[in-house]
Amino acid sequence: MNGLILVDKPAGCTSHDVVLSLRKALSERHIGHFGTLDPMATGLLVAAAGKAPRFFRFFSNDTKTYAGRIRLGLATDTYDAQGEPLSAECTEMPGEPALRAAMSAYRGEIRQVPPPYSAKKFKGQPFYKLARAGRETPQTPCNVVIHRFELLRYEPPEADVEVTCSAGTYIRSLAHDLGRDLGCGAHLTQLRRTASGPYTIDRALSLDQIGDLAAAGETDRFLIPLEALLPDRPRIVLEEADTRLVRNGQSLPIDRLQATPDISPVLSSLTGPEPTVVKLFNSQGKLIALARRDEEKQMLHPFLVLD
Repeated sequence: MNGLILVDKPAGCTSHDVVLSLRKALSERHIGHFGTLDPMATGLLVAAAGKAPRFFRFFSNDTKTYAGRIRLGLATDTYDAQGEPLSAECTEMPGEPALRAAMSAYRGEIRQVPPPYSAKKFKGQPFYKLARAGRETPQTPCNVVIHRFELLRYEPPEADVEVTCSAGTYIRSLAHDLGRDLGCGAHLTQLRRTASGPYTIDRALSLDQIGDLAAAGETDRFLIPLEALLPDRPRIVLEEADTRLVRNGQSLPIDRLQATPDISPVLSSLTGPEPTVVKLFNSQGKLIALARRDEEKQMLHPFLVLD
């Protein structure tokens, strides 16, 4: 059971709850996820099973897309509908032009303070534990990028929006800060992740669907195998002798590999200031490792051995 699983997370459970459900349904201990969703949120959660969690570094910075609903007129301490009001409700709503103008200020690279009730950590403690204990959470802003922040519908006091943003962006903070700028307060009432990197919600399945398919032995209908990951990376199929070396963590001399007609063009493309990651397959088409070209030593160095 090695690969990614695209889950349509329901509301009311944590991302870790989803992982626990998958572990039980698939009888697989080694399952994690790439990108937490709040309990209130629904939508795409990319889970990784078996050896797939070792690919985390390649997915941790993936751009995310969300559909959300912002309630103007009231700010809460959690920045969402589950929190306590921070002030009396404001009944004077901004017009649509003012709302659009305020939203435009958040496009591009911005500095954002994470919500006090979040999984962000300070000295090893999640913010939400500090907040529940009545302690102040750090107000240190982080750099995030808002690629798109579009208004889809505005029927005061509710605004439906779509956001495409960098990893680490809090849509709750975006709603809270927008309400502050408009002078009326605001909080997030709905959130659904619709895309994460190259993966979209239309490919995701519910936990029940995944459980039923697993019970029927049809794991291929929901599991994206390791061989299909990182499709934009060059691939090399190794001969058996080289496969044995890679499995033992040994580097491969480039001059020997270049003697193989199918491999030489791939090696020639691995140039530039940043070492390009290449996928190494055995002759049966199984992904056995990821490697980088070492220009100085003229070797192909496997840094993530999977088999």
